[in-house]
Amino acid sequence: MSIEFKIIEVCDAQTVKEFIELPVRLYQKKKNWIRPLDSDIEKVFDPKKNKMFEHGECTRWILQDKNKQTIGRIAAFIDHKSKDVNEQPTGGLGFFECINDKKAAYLLFDTCKQWLEKKNIEAMDGPINFGERHQWWGLHVDGDHKPLYCMPYHLDYYQEFFESYGFQIYFKQYTYRAKFEIESLSEIIQWKANRLLNNPDYKVVHFNKNNSDKLVKDFVQIYNEAWVKEIPGIEGITIEQTKELFDSLKPIMHEQLMWFAYYKEQAIGFFIMLPDLNELLQHLNGKMNLYAKMRFLYYKHIQKNKNAIGLIFGVVPEFQKRGIEAAMIYEFSKSGRKASFPFLNLEMNWIGDFNPRMSHLMEHVGAKIYKTHHTYRKLFDDTKEFKRSVIIK
Repeated sequence: MSIEFKIIEVCDAQTVKEFIELPVRLYQKKKNWIRPLDSDIEKVFDPKKNKMFEHGECTRWILQDKNKQTIGRIAAFIDHKSKDVNEQPTGGLGFFECINDKKAAYLLFDTCKQWLEKKNIEAMDGPINFGERHQWWGLHVDGDHKPLYCMPYHLDYYQEFFESYGFQIYFKQYTYRAKFEIESLSEIIQWKANRLLNNPDYKVVHFNKNNSDKLVKDFVQIYNEAWVKEIPGIEGITIEQTKELFDSLKPIMHEQLMWFAYYKEQAIGFFIMLPDLNELLQHLNGKMNLYAKMRFLYYKHIQKNKNAIGLIFGVVPEFQKRGIEAAMIYEFSKSGRKASFPFLNLEMNWIGDFNPRMSHLMEHVGAKIYKTHHTYRKLFDDTKEFKRSVIIK
């Protein structure tokens, strides 16, 4: 290793602090960067809070220069449940941040690669999360806008670091943006929605906190049918996990941002949106202590959220291509016309380019690509054929 740099494993309070504080220095002149909550980052690396540790492992490092200044950070991880769904055992790296120095960046990448190789891994994806896909996933490469809650915002030169090191684009993730208004929907969407909703066997309803136990069960059923069976590497969820998630979301959830579709009382689809918390968290400087909580409540009271995030969208395979998606979009768009509805914009996060059906749907609701993230893959054996993510038909 060059005497210029020193890799240090994060293993105590001081190295944790360095890991957390580095982006604050790197992004201090970027007006659109929003500091994540320290607790949201740290829970990824806490075995008591991150269920991935039940079947995975993770290590992280900081990089310091000869003056003992932290100039980079990175984490590597393996999900032993999903690593073998690819042609080669695949791990991941994430939470990469670095000064504009290719040598330093390569040393961070090499550290992850060597750690993974020792555990018989043959490829790594990055930058990704040691957890759910809807958080901390992908390299932000286009659309210099404020990040959504728990989504990354990156410096421009990171893209060149990844690609020159040998990472190739495994898939692209698009964030689409649209107004909450019926007028933006195409005639096709409105026609499909009306055709379906004129059939009394179908109905679309929004979330009701008084009926939350049933809706939690319905969510689990739809998720395990629509996502786990459709996309390799996606884990199933339980009612207990989902109830815990919904309970945690109660302080911020808005009933008319969470929609469910039914066929003869069978749950067949959902469209789950949430207020974008980053509109409020941008005032807290990464902390959630007593003072920060008071500031949060203050801004929540005087500053209404303008943006909602499209968190997850799913229809069970048996009912896909019947207009279920159109019906849910049509119904929530009608809510957007009410004077009591506080949101102006919808940002549909995480539309993969491997899912052309969803991209096509976004065009019909009048949404435009607002931001782009890349998920890269690096094969350790350069003689092997690189294959992009499989397209969902």
